[in-house]
Amino acid sequence: MSELVAALLDGTAPAGAEEFRSFWDRVLRREAGAGEAVAVLTALSARMPHPSTVDAFVATLAERRPGPVPRFPGAVNVVGTGGGPKTVNISTAAAFVAAAMGVPVVKTGSRGMSSRIGSVDLLDRLGVRPARSYDEVGDQLQRHGVSFAGQFVYPVELTALARAVLPMSLRTIGRFVNAIGPFLAAVPVSAQLTGVSNRTHLPQLRLLAMRRTESRIWLCSNDLGADELLSFTANTVHDSATGEDFTVEPDGPATGQELDDLSPVDDEHVAENFLSLLDGNAPRTAVKTVCLNAAALALLSGRQDGWTSAVSAAHEAVDSGAAAGLVERLRNDSTVAAGERHG
Repeated sequence: MSELVAALLDGTAPAGAEEFRSFWDRVLRREAGAGEAVAVLTALSARMPHPSTVDAFVATLAERRPGPVPRFPGAVNVVGTGGGPKTVNISTAAAFVAAAMGVPVVKTGSRGMSSRIGSVDLLDRLGVRPARSYDEVGDQLQRHGVSFAGQFVYPVELTALARAVLPMSLRTIGRFVNAIGPFLAAVPVSAQLTGVSNRTHLPQLRLLAMRRTESRIWLCSNDLGADELLSFTANTVHDSATGEDFTVEPDGPATGQELDDLSPVDDEHVAENFLSLLDGNAPRTAVKTVCLNAAALALLSGRQDGWTSAVSAAHEAVDSGAAAGLVERLRNDSTVAAGERHG
């Protein structure tokens, strides 16, 4: 049994940086067997570990990244922890709407873990290719005001870890990785909106947010366990810049049917449904929720200075067709880029 597995299973003291450094070395050299890799992930995912263990996991991955990572001043990211009720891709829609409002957005994401269709899965169906390098992120940000960063922003150790646990899948035993995923990508934006589905994870995530000194982070949660702001219930937001919480109130009394309005459609119609959402041709609750999250991004970026004006600007970006039009522009760019690679 490795020292890391022993420390995680014992649970009387946090696992330290040295145990994680040794583990990552073995994972990359393919010396960590499936048994050890599965044991580590299972122990981490059984319950949220001690904050110092979480900090050591993230810090030892960050220190291994090669070379400097370019900054994207003024840009924001929106990414959730996953989990909670299954909904349409609210954070991805909010990214398009915020960008259509003039907010620079560099969004990270992954394939579906708790849901069938994650951000990366949705982009595939839309025909939008994620950026494959920081240069591409910068180019897309300059031309379109939004970029979806590809998997290159995540530590290579996680890819190696996924290989090590085969034939098991991170979808099955990697809940911990998904929960802290918003803090694993190397995309230093100025601010980040992160929804937290499981409120018991907030102490550990607040510590990670405090450590991310280059970014202002809002951690949002609600009683319904959604990993995004909801327009029809009270949301608690923790601001890493102040260390304080504030509440985003619902825009009116709830009827009890709102979660149904956010439910995802079958896989075959995901892209069509998403474009309808960006056009405003979707249940009003869904449109309001997307616009609320886009408004939060506008406030974090400094492009708006009040919730009322920010929400109004978000609805204008939807009603004018600007948000849906942005999808089409990115889709066209992806088609051109694919033709150049195969030409």
